[in-house]
Amino acid sequence: METVSVNKAFGGVQGVYTHASAETGTPMTFSVFVPEHAPGAKLPVLWYLSGLTCTHANVTEKGEFRRACAEHGVIFVAPDTSPRGDDVPDDEGYDFGKGAGFYVDATEAPWSANFRMRAYIETELPAVIAGHFPADMARQGITGHSMGGHGALTIALRDPSRFRSVSAFAPIVSPLHCPWGEKALTGYIGADKAAWRQYDACALIEDGARLPDLLVDQGTADGFLEGQLKTHLLEEACAKAGQPATIRMQEGYDHSYYFISSFMADHVGWHAERLKA
Repeated sequence: METVSVNKAFGGVQGVYTHASAETGTPMTFSVFVPEHAPGAKLPVLWYLSGLTCTHANVTEKGEFRRACAEHGVIFVAPDTSPRGDDVPDDEGYDFGKGAGFYVDATEAPWSANFRMRAYIETELPAVIAGHFPADMARQGITGHSMGGHGALTIALRDPSRFRSVSAFAPIVSPLHCPWGEKALTGYIGADKAAWRQYDACALIEDGARLPDLLVDQGTADGFLEGQLKTHLLEEACAKAGQPATIRMQEGYDHSYYFISSFMADHVGWHAERLKA
């Protein structure tokens, strides 16, 4: 692991780091905020997965999480959204290829060689975090935005024992039923929609996956709400399955980081309450 930059913030350290990923076959960059803490202390970890076109930098620069993380003593980890590099395949569209890994392990050529974001987030990067930071890996939470909200929900639903808390900002709740998801999963996984269900939060809930609790914030002025995000599908799936969920429609908010930063401290506090229980 190499250090790209470190800055003091709210008494803690905001760092950006890079390492050679065995899963993606590329260098991967991520950011970590470590609050001020007593020597030898281990702190809970909150993962944040970003959305389409984003890198680690979007939330690091605009997410306004550090004050809350410092207050609650929570490490904040923000990975990239896909592999990058001249040898990595790409697509002309913003919603596929670089910047649009969808947190899946691709099985279709040419994507399968590098686009292994599920394994990277679930296995490889956690080992890096555990080895280099004062992280208590028995106390992890996960959140994310849009495509990253999809990633947070599906990763947690597939492995609920790893996470004590799960939330999302404007998540893609059912890639099976939206253009973004249909394009991405067809390209990465293939045409068999049965194989897509492991990457669809609503389908996972329908198939029996459960979480202790779930928090979702969605802006009513989000231009992607009706066509891509379809929050009502998650509400319906949770209600039918008896999955506890707090799904809040936030009046007048859009899909931007103005929305995310408005509710970030609330989410950090919500996670901290569960991570410290």
